[in-house]
Amino acid sequence: MKPKILAILQARLSSKRLPKKVLLNILGIPMILHQIFRIKRSNYINELILSTSDDKSDDDLLKFCLKNNIKVFRGSLNNVLSRFKKTYDKFGPYDHIVRLTGDCPLIDPEVIDLVIENHLRLDADYTTNVLPRTWPDGLDVEIMKPFTLEMVHENANHNYDLEHVTSYIYKNKDIFKIKNVKNKCNLSSYRWTVDTEKDLVLIKEIYSNLYSKNSCFITKDILKFLKSKPNLI
Repeated sequence: MKPKILAILQARLSSKRLPKKVLLNILGIPMILHQIFRIKRSNYINELILSTSDDKSDDDLLKFCLKNNIKVFRGSLNNVLSRFKKTYDKFGPYDHIVRLTGDCPLIDPEVIDLVIENHLRLDADYTTNVLPRTWPDGLDVEIMKPFTLEMVHENANHNYDLEHVTSYIYKNKDIFKIKNVKNKCNLSSYRWTVDTEKDLVLIKEIYSNLYSKNSCFITKDILKFLKSKPNLI
């Protein structure tokens, strides 16, 4: 039987470097919506939930989700681990949980599926593609078993671990069966996430040149485009 997989997309509007970035438009479409369309192209993910905070600063994100029929859960602003766990508790049970963050509008469904396939094949407790990073920053994928999340939630107590959700797993490699998915060539020098205005300029350039030709463009298409426009790097 094919395993049931829940994806939880973390997002908030209170970013200090680029406020409300996930709702900023790329070709007239909010950045977070581009990312959701891409995630939903995964062949394995059964359900996607946007997990945001119950802070007043995220009220507009809630309105956006309701308007666009996006399932949403609200929890603690600062204790992201608690919010993540409560999101799963509300919508679970599932066999596996994918964790994604809302500042990655170039997320690649093929990379998501590659990480999921390795996770399932190797029967890992936790699988990612950033230990070490060989993919561009912005293609980050994490997947874990529910009991892994349960253990992290029960045992993590440092503020850093509560904010970053899975850092407790990295620190306790003797407890968990951890696997990493490496790319064939090291692309870790590329930055495709959005934290600043400069990041957004690059993403807009990529979308402006690729989206109209193929709205489902993937990593190889981006690399080909950037090779032809080295000044953007």
